Amino acid sequence: MLFKQQAQLRQKLLVLGSLAIGSVLYLVARVGTLESPIPGPEQIPLRSIQFKRALLHELRRGNGTKEQLGLQRLVQQLPQAIIIGVRKGGTRALLEMLNLHPTVVKASQEIHYFDNAKNYARGIEWYRSKMPFSFPHQITIEKSPAYFITDEVPERIFKMNSSIKLLIIVREPTTRAVSDYTQVLEGKERKNKTYHKFEKLAIDSSTFEVNTKYKAVRTSIYTKHLERWLKYFPVEQFHIVDGDRLITDPLSELKLVEQFLHLPPRISPFNLYFNATRGFYCLRFNIVFSKCLAGSKGRIHPEVDPSVLTKLQRFFHPFNQKFYQITGRTFTWP
Repeated sequence: MLFKQQAQLRQKLLVLGSLAIGSVLYLVARVGTLESPIPGPEQIPLRSIQFKRALLHELRRGNGTKEQLGLQRLVQQLPQAIIIGVRKGGTRALLEMLNLHPTVVKASQEIHYFDNAKNYARGIEWYRSKMPFSFPHQITIEKSPAYFITDEVPERIFKMNSSIKLLIIVREPTTRAVSDYTQVLEGKERKNKTYHKFEKLAIDSSTFEVNTKYKAVRTSIYTKHLERWLKYFPVEQFHIVDGDRLITDPLSELKLVEQFLHLPPRISPFNLYFNATRGFYCLRFNIVFSKCLAGSKGRIHPEVDPSVLTKLQRFFHPFNQKFYQITGRTFTWP
């Protein structure tokens, strides 16, 4: 009997401790929010939502009531916008930066629901269960860059939501291909495996032409993939983000995304600060919380034969021109 009472007491103390910490963190986050001293519902800091998600877990375990935890309004919503690609274009950076906006809530991990047959067979409620908790007025966003190049994905997303907003972030195609190679190379080296040089993979040894069977090259032919998406969605439902500009001038790109998503302008110069050590912009949520992207971002690329780079640039050029025409956004790519 005594053991049972002690266990119940520990459980109550755990709940009270969680609620106390939650209150402190919520007040700190409120104080740290810059938009106004007392934020309205559209300005509730994301950090408080993430903490309330942990409290919801306590609720499900029976460690409190809805009234105690104040979670009546939290829901798991299907995404209203998806970053569909492209790989090594800056999808993670874009998602984390959009997460600065108080109306945006992000899925932390790549879900790979629409491009993975096994996951897709689990059904839409499985997909919903992978989404973060949010308030109904907020926008949920996920990113899985494999979506852009996978044949089945456009139709599957269309069946879920034909009016969904689709974000594509691109970089100069040759640079993106080398970045793609660099990531794979690093993975091979961690496992003490050998890997071909980029030149050997990107150029067909028999024809000395660009090897379009190499995935890193195929992914950079943006217009070919976009044309498949346009069979299901009008071009107005896509927004093209300049991944190179997101590195050097992120705020201007984020303002364009805010407009596309019909979000009130909330991301400000305060939210982005340049980290000279990393060579990238980091994120500042408020006076308390800040964050830099993982150290794996911004890998140093290996040296590549300049003649191979030139050949790739010439190969991509006509595809780039068509991409400009379709999207209405022009880049200064070679």
